[in-house]
Amino acid sequence: MPLSHPRRSALSEQVIAALRAQITSGEWPVGARIPTEPELVEQLGVARNTVREAVRALAHNGLLDIRQGSGTYVVATSELAGVMHRRFADADPGHIAELRATLESSAAKLAAVRRTEKDLKQLDALLLRREEAWQSGDAETFVTADTTFHLAVVAASHNDVMTAMYADLGEVLRDWLREDVGAELTPETYMDHTRLVDAIRAGEAEAAAVEAAGYPLACRPGRFTSPPG
Repeated sequence: MPLSHPRRSALSEQVIAALRAQITSGEWPVGARIPTEPELVEQLGVARNTVREAVRALAHNGLLDIRQGSGTYVVATSELAGVMHRRFADADPGHIAELRATLESSAAKLAAVRRTEKDLKQLDALLLRREEAWQSGDAETFVTADTTFHLAVVAASHNDVMTAMYADLGEVLRDWLREDVGAELTPETYMDHTRLVDAIRAGEAEAAAVEAAGYPLACRPGRFTSPPG
């Protein structure tokens, strides 16, 4: 008689869904350490083994990283994002730059045509937050602000597939940006994005595309293992 796969209990599936919801909603952002096992047992009112099974399932799917002696951390916001992060963790940074340039250029071109007033207010707010993050001097704060801004540009394209794909690449792109800006913010890594927002606001699709395409490729000298293009 052939072996059959054991079915995961309905309770375990509910716990997995509850934990996943905390991640996808942003309640537990990427990089955050989730509550400890005893804390989750108390919050969810389930047995320790059920919590452990749920955490391991999400770790297997790439959303969580279990670090012995440190805790469990969020590393992706979806199963696909986890796969993307693992698949492209060691990719040539020049290739990541080319991917960013292609996606963001296409999205900016669409955003210039499709953006709403709400989109423009969001871009203005995130552009200001990005500037404030730079002025703070904290590299990780800037990485978060910059990637959030660029995701908003892509979202303003109102192409749901492109936006979802870009979001799933989020941690790959954040890793790329961390390497580019380095541990300390320096003047040579700063790029003003005002012209991109201005082009989107004015409906200048080609200008927006050119601006968006240029940023990823204008990284620090020597960053690429080989020249892009």
